[in-house]
Amino acid sequence: MLDSIKKIFSTSDDDQPISTIGKPDIIRTKSAELFEKAKTYFPGGVNSPVRAFRSVFGTPLFIQKGDGCFVWDADGNQFIDFCGSWGPLILGHNNSKIRESVAEAMQNGMSFGAPTLLENQLASLILKNNQFIEKIRFTSSGTEAVMSAIRLARGYTKRDKILKFEGCYHGHLDSLLVKAGSGLVTFGETSSAGIPKSVAEETIVVSLNSKEAVEQAFGQFKDQIAAVIIEGVPANNGLLIQDVDYIQFLREICTANNTLLIFDEVITGFRIGFEGAAKHYEVRPDIITYGKIIGGGLPVGMYGSSAEIMSQISPEGPVYQAGTLSGNPVAMAAGIAQLTELLRSGFYKDLNKKTQEFVDSIQRFATARNYKFKVFSIGSIFWFAFTDKETIKTAEEIDAASMDKFKTMHRELLNRNIYLGPSGYEVGFVSAAHTKVELEKAKRAIFESLDVVFSKK
Repeated sequence: MLDSIKKIFSTSDDDQPISTIGKPDIIRTKSAELFEKAKTYFPGGVNSPVRAFRSVFGTPLFIQKGDGCFVWDADGNQFIDFCGSWGPLILGHNNSKIRESVAEAMQNGMSFGAPTLLENQLASLILKNNQFIEKIRFTSSGTEAVMSAIRLARGYTKRDKILKFEGCYHGHLDSLLVKAGSGLVTFGETSSAGIPKSVAEETIVVSLNSKEAVEQAFGQFKDQIAAVIIEGVPANNGLLIQDVDYIQFLREICTANNTLLIFDEVITGFRIGFEGAAKHYEVRPDIITYGKIIGGGLPVGMYGSSAEIMSQISPEGPVYQAGTLSGNPVAMAAGIAQLTELLRSGFYKDLNKKTQEFVDSIQRFATARNYKFKVFSIGSIFWFAFTDKETIKTAEEIDAASMDKFKTMHRELLNRNIYLGPSGYEVGFVSAAHTKVELEKAKRAIFESLDVVFSKK
């Protein structure tokens, strides 16, 4: 058996793949039926917009189960999964240690709306291993954590305006669901109906990777900016990896202007390393927000800061924030199990090395064929971009027309039993559950899919 597996995957990256012809679509009959029914229950048939598959071919897959690096849909199709519930499943689906920890916690009840020992245990585990925060507050989602961090920054500085960057997503809260206008420094323009213009006008939006724009904003709104917020590594609109000197510049200009620097690490926290982007850049933000990875698949978020800044939070201070399900014991139990595994010696070294080998192999293949294709990666996060640019640091640099190629690639990958998030702007994730065999199979499917994409005129 082992010899046959080795034979299957012994072909070098540069050898001709098995086929350059698009594969027939997988059967999605049950998923399609479920989607039609779902449209009678939910707007667009989904409970989060990107799930609707509008950026790719076909109807959404209705997932029936997951285990390790695999998911199965309602039609019984099995896929190697690189979405991982959009990142938090760093140990893979249905991890036994998390499952057992959750089952044990559930024996004692599933919600109390009161303090539990599990909250203390998870907080202690985090704070002992993160030099950038001194106190934390658990929430039920990353969006809630960011919302609370923004309110905290405004309460602490007694200022109203927030500066964010075009292409960075921070959840669906009103004050940050805005996009840039036409100038170098602009008030945010709402990117969703239902957001008052007066709310959007408290948010300043500038392009990423432009020191000039940030300097102009601070000059134009002197002593008015409560916080600058940036994704630790922008990963919701492509993977826009910023240079260290730019992140250090943000730290310095915030300090000089008594403005707080917020790292939104809902994606990067505990993913590119236990201390996330703050450690990667060796830059200390004033507030950091974290998200679903803490809960190993259960709803949870968190924000943290210095003891001084966090003392402003109610009931200790005047900034109000609450949540009945904050610190939910089942989510806390899942978090303890997951983060304990992440602290295991060599965990991130092994995972990041595995990811790097995976993306390097794909890039070698594309380069050898002169395909206009680039794989960007950091830690165990990767992004496929149909470009010949060596770096992409801003949302404006992403070619919208290239999404047609991703659409074809996504279809070809699904038909080869590989699952990616259904948008070319979204990143993918490698988990500890992906073995060499699955990654080799995925690479072969990616090679074939790229050949199909670039064979089309």
